[in-house]
Amino acid sequence: MSDDAKHTHHAIDYIELTVIDMAAAKRFYGGAFAWQFNDYGPDYAGLRGEGREVGGLVRTDDLRLGGPLVVLFSNDLDASLQAVRDAGGAITTEPFEFPGGRRFHFTDPSGNELAVWAER
Repeated sequence: MSDDAKHTHHAIDYIELTVIDMAAAKRFYGGAFAWQFNDYGPDYAGLRGEGREVGGLVRTDDLRLGGPLVVLFSNDLDASLQAVRDAGGAITTEPFEFPGGRRFHFTDPSGNELAVWAER
């Protein structure tokens, strides 16, 4: 799938839903909303949107409290990481690489977990 749609700096860019049963989740979302997926193995399926992926299903044995993971886009991941730290956010997952980019996770002062990603 091409990634032609533009990403906007610090805007909500991607939502990840944790699921226990990947096949059941794909059947449900495909049947209920006609969602289509990009499969990246047994534990991850990207959600196809208009011109690019807009979310994903991530298989887990333990559902994360607090609902879906909101993922923001950044033009400069290292600057965003520092800005989150400076603003009082707690880094829960240090920057890591994944196919297509890098990202980190953090919690806000209320304990909400979000992530920020950037292209390589």
